[in-house]
Amino acid sequence: MVALHVVEQHEAFEAIDFNVIFLLLGMMVIANVMRGTGVFQWVAIRSIRVAGGDPWRIVLVLCLITAVASAFLDNVTTVVLIGPVTLYIAAALGVSPLPYLIAEILASNVGGMATLIGDPPNILIGSAAGIDFATFAWNMTPVAVLILVAFLALARVLFAKDLAAHREHMSELDLDETGVITEPRLMRMSVAVLALTILGFLFAAPLGYEPATVALLGASLLFIVARIDPTEVLERVEWNTLLFFVGLFMVVEGVIKVGIISGIADTLFDVTGGEPVATSVSLLWISGVASGIVDNIPYTATVIPIIQQLGERGADVEPLWWSLAMGADLGGNGTIIGASANVVIASLAARAGHEITFRRFLRYGVLTVLMSLVIATFYLFVRYLL
Repeated sequence: MVALHVVEQHEAFEAIDFNVIFLLLGMMVIANVMRGTGVFQWVAIRSIRVAGGDPWRIVLVLCLITAVASAFLDNVTTVVLIGPVTLYIAAALGVSPLPYLIAEILASNVGGMATLIGDPPNILIGSAAGIDFATFAWNMTPVAVLILVAFLALARVLFAKDLAAHREHMSELDLDETGVITEPRLMRMSVAVLALTILGFLFAAPLGYEPATVALLGASLLFIVARIDPTEVLERVEWNTLLFFVGLFMVVEGVIKVGIISGIADTLFDVTGGEPVATSVSLLWISGVASGIVDNIPYTATVIPIIQQLGERGADVEPLWWSLAMGADLGGNGTIIGASANVVIASLAARAGHEITFRRFLRYGVLTVLMSLVIATFYLFVRYLL
């Protein structure tokens, strides 16, 4: 964009939303410190022991852990932590990890929609629309819970055949969480800092702070109280993800400047006439379908300016923001490339010798997305459009 003079260098740099970049950075630091303590492995193994070795209950427990963790850490970080544990558990039980990993992918994207920090598209939307953590959770957590319950009921059917085979061939459960937590003191500190950071998100807006400030304060506090060498932790930060966002903001700025976004906004406004129900429902389903074809992060970054343009033309943008958030988050379940968390789990599985093929994931993903979008449409209509 800069080399072709679509945007000048200073315009490209000014387009970078550092609230998004530093929010992700702060949460990655906290999550990476917690990861080193073994707390996530302890929770997973302990929960599996509670499940008693029943395949369906194991799926249920893993999905609940993944969904809840995705809401407070972000779904990419969650699957990075839970994925290896799942592979270990499946190996110990002598069964294929694929049903458990696929179910975790689907649960992570549903759980991640619940909060501002749960899924990268949410961070983009919150920053662009000026939506704080508490407001985002108030609007999105109810529908996330509804869809999660429906997904768990659907998963019982989707994975019934796989789990029946596991029940017949499963080895005796032999998992021990003793010794999994390698640094108890650091674990207690990091959990306490995470709790304070989440509390900070809830009160950030009244106090006049942006989410990025809260996340960086949490990461800094953890460095101070735990006396950790920042160099070691920062080496484990997903810099490729952060720099991807940096480049994405620059590209989207160029797309806006040449008029593509305003052209799309004009077309959508003309087709729907700016009518709130038609515009909101159309955006929800378009986002759900499109996010399964392309990664939901660049899709969201591209659509945000369209909503802003529609707002300038007099459209009510509040339901549009929630339509985009629900559609992008849920649509990520459509294909194995629909969301970053999907790609991460697929990569982990492939390295362990268990490939999640595009076609196999599609069997589960499409039905999950259709069910989710139907519920989201009902929720959108009842809460914002009546």
